[in-house]
Formats: sequence, C-alpha cells, structure tokens
Amino acid sequence: MAETPEITVLLADDHEVVREGLRLALLRSPHIRVVGEAPDGETAVSLAERRLPDVIVMDLRMPGMDGIEATEEIMRRVPDAKVLIFTAYSERALLQRGLESGARGYILKEAPHETLLRAIEKVAAGETFVDPALMSALTQARGGGTDVLTAREREILQLLADGMSNADAAAQLFISQETVKSHVRHILTKLEADTRTQAVAIALRDAMID
Repeated sequence: MAETPEITVLLADDHEVVREGLRLALLRSPHIRVVGEAPDGETAVSLAERRLPDVIVMDLRMPGMDGIEATEEIMRRVPDAKVLIFTAYSERALLQRGLESGARGYILKEAPHETLLRAIEKVAAGETFVDPALMSALTQARGGGTDVLTAREREILQLLADGMSNADAAAQLFISQETVKSHVRHILTKLEADTRTQAVAIALRDAMID
C-alpha cells in the first residue's frame, strides 16, 4: 500500500485557542504537518512566502489585514499557494468574496474533523472543496433554474473540478485552449457563476459532476 504523501499546513487565525485546537486535531493525522501559525493576515502572508506550505488554513475575520486581503496578497506573491478558508461565518457574500480572492476551499469551523481533513487533502491535491453545509449559499438569491450543460461542458467542468488548468483540459480533450475558454464562459453564464470555483461548487451540489 502506497504511503500517503505528507501535507504541510500553515494555520492563520487570530484566536490562539482556535490555532491550538486545529494543531492538536491535525496531529492525529500522521501525514499532515503544521509548519507555522499566524495570528493575523500580515504574518500569514510572510510565513506563506517563506515556508511555502501545501495548504494555508485561513480565518476570514482577523485584525488589520483580514483573511480575504491576506489570501489575495498570498496569491500575488505565491501564485501556486492553496488557501482553505476556515470560518464561523456562512453568509453568501463572504463565501463569494473568499472564493473570488483565489482560495481553493471554504469550510466552517463547526465542520467535523473528518470533513476538515478531507478539505485539506482535496485542496492540497489542487481540487476545490466547499463545505457541504454551505452549498445552498452559493446559489441563494441567484435567480431561477439553470440551463442543462452539454456533455462537453460537463466534461470540462469535471476536469476543472479535478484541479486541471485550461491548458491541461485542452491537452486532455485534444482541443485548443481557446475552445476550452469559450466553454468555460458558457458554463459560467449557464450556472450564473462568477468564478470557475463557484461553478464547480454549484455543479457538485447539483450532481452535474462527481
């Protein structure tokens, strides 16, 4: 049986008790190693740049630079960084802002330990993860029913959900990147989604993809 590869994690939360609880919870998983802790956004950006963790578990509400600003700054400085928003807040507007900032995932602090581990593993693998408890918030107040995606659009959306870039999807399907971009634009329009990540989350919720 192949050994599970190690995942390095940076914890960013302004409450020490939350960071301690997270660290102790993650200690139960031998393949996850915490490589740093940040009490605010500025420290999170600095540590992300220096330690290059596989996943940054980021609180949204922090003094000074908040989690969304920190995520945006990390994405500018470390484009390959993978951020998992970890918050007590489930408002749709915050969820959208978090995902639009470049975060790969969004999970509630009340989520079970197993859900947190699955989120970290999926985000580390380059996939998207949205807490199942938040799926309805993604489409709340976004209008009526959605158009059915074509088979090709579902195929492309599945590849995006698996963490592929436009170039990867194009190579996999033997089509041009421009064709992939065109399909992605149609997908966003049909699902009334603002970002690829949001489109993936909507499609997962509605069982359009696996």
